[in-house]
Amino acid sequence: MSYCSAIESMSGDKKALHKAYHDHLYGFPIHDDNELFCRLVLEINQAGLSWETILKKEETFRKAYHNFNIKKVAAYTDTDRERVLADPGIIRNRLKVNAAIENANTILALQKEHGSFEKWLELHHPKTKEEWVKLFKKTFRFTGGEIVNEFLMSIGYLPGAHSTDCPVFKKVLKEKPLWNK
Repeated sequence: MSYCSAIESMSGDKKALHKAYHDHLYGFPIHDDNELFCRLVLEINQAGLSWETILKKEETFRKAYHNFNIKKVAAYTDTDRERVLADPGIIRNRLKVNAAIENANTILALQKEHGSFEKWLELHHPKTKEEWVKLFKKTFRFTGGEIVNEFLMSIGYLPGAHSTDCPVFKKVLKEKPLWNK
């Protein structure tokens, strides 16, 4: 068995960084709304950049966004927004920062209506990638096709995170991703 080709082609520190995410997070279902929000924010911030950049900055993102506590981010004031935009450890893009705050507020509304962000996602499953993209564009800010696809693959709602001969693929299957139900 071999790992996914993207991991196999890397070496050194780059491989170690990506392999940790690949082996323990990518494609595995997430049941915590704050972690779902985290993954959405990270995917949004990856737009136009490499995933490696985001992985290197994840801890700084966690600090800047109060460990992705949805209630805290939703309550951000203009002062908080400027604090985040001034943080050199994250992606300082006003549209992406505004999207994080607006999306936190959207998730709070979804939690109130459906009990959790996860339950809202489950309610809409299964959908094709195109149907998910349409729903996300209607519901959230800064969510294009690639962002939605990667977000949903990374949390087990769409297949494709791992090749079927990758040993992590079997571990993901044990966690019962929704695409396999």
